[in-house]
Amino acid sequence: MTKAGSKGGNLRDKLDGNELDLSLSDLNEVPVKELAALPKATILDLSCNKLTTLPSDFCGLTHLVKLDLSKNKLQQLPADFGRLVNLQHLDLLNNKLVTLPVSFAQLKNLKWLDLKDNPLDPVLAKVAGDCLDEKQCKQCANKVLQHMKAVQADQERERQRRLEVEREKKREAKQRAKEAQERELRKREKAEEKERRRKEYDALKAAKREQEKKPKKEANQAPKSKSGSRPRKPPPRKHTRSWAVLKLLLLLLLFGVAGGLVACRVTELQQQPLCTSVNTIYDNAVQGLRRHEILQWVLQTDSQQ
Repeated sequence: MTKAGSKGGNLRDKLDGNELDLSLSDLNEVPVKELAALPKATILDLSCNKLTTLPSDFCGLTHLVKLDLSKNKLQQLPADFGRLVNLQHLDLLNNKLVTLPVSFAQLKNLKWLDLKDNPLDPVLAKVAGDCLDEKQCKQCANKVLQHMKAVQADQERERQRRLEVEREKKREAKQRAKEAQERELRKREKAEEKERRRKEYDALKAAKREQEKKPKKEANQAPKSKSGSRPRKPPPRKHTRSWAVLKLLLLLLLFGVAGGLVACRVTELQQQPLCTSVNTIYDNAVQGLRRHEILQWVLQTDSQQ
């Protein structure tokens, strides 16, 4: 690996004003640290070397105004090549470049560009055109910058579209998760409502069974109370004094009738009209009673006695 410092001596010895010529130095690696120490070297010639890549820290050499990288073996430029914002002149002749980094669109001060003899993408090659004179090289710089700006805008739109797609996916996932939570909540509420109604049904059923058991218990307890307990005494009669007076009156009346009947039957009064009627009633009653078998037997027994 050859560096300019080891083959061509100190880089400062090669500095001529603001120009630093490292061409034909058999370089396969750029001495970025040494170049960064020479901010006066705004014009850098690295042509005709063996460079295949440029390190990312090369893009920190923002003081560069003119850069010659022609006749190397560069296959690509660093992704942040656009940091070289002061670059006005860029020679990339005869390398192995196919595309340019999107950041190339940031080289707003670029006025001159040569991309000949590179295996460029057909679209980029058509945009770049030839660089056979000063005018064509300036046109190449302008057209390529416009093209890279369009590419950058397309990529930004694509990036925004992808971001929107990702955001939409996240929103849909969030919505699905929300709907799933709502379905789970409704399912749980439905199960709770069903359990509550089941408990109410069981409670009503149990209460109904209890009500059905009560009449049976009362029916079973009623005979026990009748057979096991003493018969209750009848409640005391009310108005016993009135009943006694009434009985006395009836007894007196009975004695009076019996006395009148005896008087009409055995005394001289039986010839009186009133006694005649009483005796007739008595005789008819006795004849009617004698027609009954039991009463006849009673009367016969009484007459025998």
